[in-house]
Amino acid sequence: MAKERNFLIHPSYIIMFLLLAGITALFLGFSAAYLYNRIQQGIPPVKLPSMFYWNTLLLIFSSISLIYAKNSYKKDQTESYKYALLTTFVLTILFLIAQVMAWMQLQNQDIFIHFSNMAAYLYVISGLHFLHVLAGVPFLFWFVLTAFREMKSPVSVLLYFSDVTKKRKLQLLNIYWHFLDLLWIYLVVFFLANYLIQ
Repeated sequence: MAKERNFLIHPSYIIMFLLLAGITALFLGFSAAYLYNRIQQGIPPVKLPSMFYWNTLLLIFSSISLIYAKNSYKKDQTESYKYALLTTFVLTILFLIAQVMAWMQLQNQDIFIHFSNMAAYLYVISGLHFLHVLAGVPFLFWFVLTAFREMKSPVSVLLYFSDVTKKRKLQLLNIYWHFLDLLWIYLVVFFLANYLIQ
């Protein structure tokens, strides 16, 4: 295994934080545009369908299971680590399915993307979050696949847990996942507050 260079802050973390800063700016921009259009045009906001709240629970539990996976990794607990990763993956897929169901709930109420500016913002903002979660799924799947494929014997487990690159990638995955979780909570609270304060 090649020896890694020592960095004060690894470039991967810098790239990740720049990415998250860009995503934050994007969603803050959409939030500001939503408020501006709502106040300027006096359009009433759309009530969130119930699936949005269930989705929040799914994302929170996926974050908790990923934290559990990270702690299991630190304690060299092979089975706990593997199944915590698998749980996170399953919960994420359930979130994506549930989000499609949430949009279907809106459409069952005849609220389509062209219904109003507020409805369009709701679809676009939640859709953007959906795409960012979807973008993280291949990386999460790679972790699950690698863990189950490589961690079979005591030697392979030792090599896996001592791999500095894997440890760093797991930390980056945790940062990204918890960020998306917090972002979703912010969006749900934002839309809910806008609906309640009319």
